[in-house]
Amino acid sequence: MARKSRELARRPAVAPDDEPSVEWGWHGGFPRGMMIAGWATVAILLLMMIDNDPSQTARLWLIGTAALMAFGLVRYTVRKRRPWPR
Repeated sequence: MARKSRELARRPAVAPDDEPSVEWGWHGGFPRGMMIAGWATVAILLLMMIDNDPSQTARLWLIGTAALMAFGLVRYTVRKRRPWPR
């Protein structure tokens, strides 16, 4: 059993043939960057209503899109902290 776990530890998780980025040492995402960009986008969407005098339809779309993105960001944070149940 220990032999297999050591063997698995040495083996790369992703084959370089499947994803070329593994060859030069990067594989993964930017979870913190995603959160920062997401909240910045929510703020920008809400700031677009200031001094632009959008119509009521445009205002609803801006608020709705910002609310949907904020809900997704909060949900992602909660699910990341509590891995079970998904």
